[in-house]
Amino acid sequence: MTTIAIPDDSLFGLDNLPYGVFSTPGSARRVGVRVGDSVVDLAVALGEDVFAGRSLNGFMAQGQQRWVAVRERILDLVSGDVPDDAVHPAGEVTMHLPFEVADYVDFYASEHHATNLGRLFRPGAEPLMPNWKHLPVGYHGRAGTVVVSGTGIVRPQGQRKSPDEQQPSFGESRRLDIEAEVGFVVGTGSAMGTAVSCEDFARHVFGAVLVNDWSARDIQAWEYVPLGPFLGKSFATSVSAWVVPMLALESARTANPPQDPQPLPYLRERQPWGLDIELAVEWNGQEVSRPQYRDMYWSPAQMLAHLTANGASSRTGDLFASGTVSGPEKHQRGAFIELTWGGKEPVDVNGEERTFLRDGDEVNISATAPGPGSARIGFGEVRGRVVPATDTAG
Repeated sequence: MTTIAIPDDSLFGLDNLPYGVFSTPGSARRVGVRVGDSVVDLAVALGEDVFAGRSLNGFMAQGQQRWVAVRERILDLVSGDVPDDAVHPAGEVTMHLPFEVADYVDFYASEHHATNLGRLFRPGAEPLMPNWKHLPVGYHGRAGTVVVSGTGIVRPQGQRKSPDEQQPSFGESRRLDIEAEVGFVVGTGSAMGTAVSCEDFARHVFGAVLVNDWSARDIQAWEYVPLGPFLGKSFATSVSAWVVPMLALESARTANPPQDPQPLPYLRERQPWGLDIELAVEWNGQEVSRPQYRDMYWSPAQMLAHLTANGASSRTGDLFASGTVSGPEKHQRGAFIELTWGGKEPVDVNGEERTFLRDGDEVNISATAPGPGSARIGFGEVRGRVVPATDTAG
């Protein structure tokens, strides 16, 4: 038997216990939980077949009462002795996409981000569209190109047209960008023709992940009128390997920023689901931004309520993301188009002035949130390196 030692400053202590899917050399994928610097194989430790699958979907579909019960069992188990063959060093396992993505929706929930892009794209006009403070704006993305942290990101190709060009051309994106986001994973879905209220959020949403919604700004700028993002977004979206349960984020809950005008009744929250999550964005190993999720105008409960308000169904494995997390200060901007103000204000990256991503660049997004007392809860990271368009993602 093994007693798992948890360092005092670990972001993966007993208050966290995030879930992921891992494999060891020569073994099949299965569900594990992160404890300190170890990964515990739940199929072995708990002896249940639902954890021997290739994703979290089977477990998530069992519902909130089951999530609570299993979390209590894991806490009891890892507080004592764990079977030797269930414990693996975290640095020696391979992490995989933790859930099968059913549908993917990306929102636009940061007032600071939306205002900045409005000023960039529509100078001289009101930065926010008339609907923005009445509903969480979003678009449906492509679930099939959601990939786990560490997957290489092939530079996308598509049509682009700069202001000084008479005609569009086809080629590699020249303005490849990132968006630092937080994503939410639906555990139990809702039937078509019904709506999920803000109060039912915790019953439906299993956990949270970090998201990098890679964006080809030049492709996006040419194509997005009148129907919105398409090829400029659909080529890749990266998520972290660990899913932090919403049950672990109770201490991170906070009030939303003031919402004026008051949202319509279906978007009003009795107990707000704002979250105090601090993100950090590194560009080739240098930190360039620290966005604050607590500044987000729309909460994840409001996002899910709006997503289903028209009767659209939700399913186990649905992923909906917050949109770029940005704050009021320059060093809190979560996209490079904001950070460099459309490329006009380069930032220093390891002694070099940079605007958009070059081949070989690596971006790493990490995050922490408050736990009980003075503890911090970690989300791990979502990491990706840009691969030339002629190469294959690794």
